Amino acid sequence: MTDAVTPANIFHIGFGFWASKVLLSGVELGLFTELAKGPADLVTLSQRLGLHERSARDFLDALVALKLLDRRDGKYSNALDVDLFLDRAKPSYAGGLLEMANSRLYESWGSLTEALKTGRNQNEAKDSGDIFASLYADPAKLRGFLAAMSGVSLGAAQAVAAKFPWQDYKSFADIGAAQGMVAATLASGHPHLSGAGYDLPQVKPVFEEFIGTRGVSSRVKFISGNFFTDPLPAAGVLIMGHILHDWDLGQKRMLLEKAYAALAKGGALIVYESIIDDERRENAFGLLMSLNMLIETPGGFDFTGADCQAWMREAGFSQTRVEPLTGTDSMVIAIK
Repeated sequence: MTDAVTPANIFHIGFGFWASKVLLSGVELGLFTELAKGPADLVTLSQRLGLHERSARDFLDALVALKLLDRRDGKYSNALDVDLFLDRAKPSYAGGLLEMANSRLYESWGSLTEALKTGRNQNEAKDSGDIFASLYADPAKLRGFLAAMSGVSLGAAQAVAAKFPWQDYKSFADIGAAQGMVAATLASGHPHLSGAGYDLPQVKPVFEEFIGTRGVSSRVKFISGNFFTDPLPAAGVLIMGHILHDWDLGQKRMLLEKAYAALAKGGALIVYESIIDDERRENAFGLLMSLNMLIETPGGFDFTGADCQAWMREAGFSQTRVEPLTGTDSMVIAIK
């Protein structure tokens, strides 16, 4: 041991769940939505949220230290990013993903060691193996899951809308559309586009409700289907966002082949995920997401850009490229 080597980084990572749970509990309590209405002091917030006097001050001040809240003259307020993305009343709300992390993933990740030893998923579908059947069978769970998918897709959807050459295309279909964040973002940003969201029939009312609130119902429709058993819809561009990583290698290849079959010559496929860097050294979030697929699915895993391009070319695509989007997300583009 020397003065230059300390265990600080080890402890920072090892106790990272402390900070995580403080944030997740803040979302669960509706703290950030409450503060979006205006600054409030300790006593007022404690009463509104039902906080015990022993816990309230440390909880709120921990969020200040984590740069999620600000405190001036004894009153607490949201940080700018928190106010934009964690206020349930705003269309930019991305907290659905954190709600799912709190209600489902937090407990499941407690069994990571078992997953590492057995290779088996550790969530509520541990016995059945099919998390999607469990989620889609329960309307409340389904709505929560679809909202979470909007949260995880918001930044990527905006980046795809800005970075892809949409002027060269007239239509798109989002495969596994969930609530409809990607479809709504593309249609809002590009008035010449018509689009579709493709998902299981149970998703239709949630999708149509969301698309209606975004004012693009006249140009975005819902198509019911199962992408394992049914053909994919025809469109100028097909999009698979956070879809391929749910499935094993054989299923990944099959979905890419179905996308190739559905596209006309010159059509494009966009796959976006937390693409792992080719050297598997830098994108820690992408690698952790792959472990999340271990927790959540029987065979899913995340992958590198080189992996995805190789599978695309095996499916028949002639041109492929990787482009960064936002944060840890990148898109892999393939042209037929």
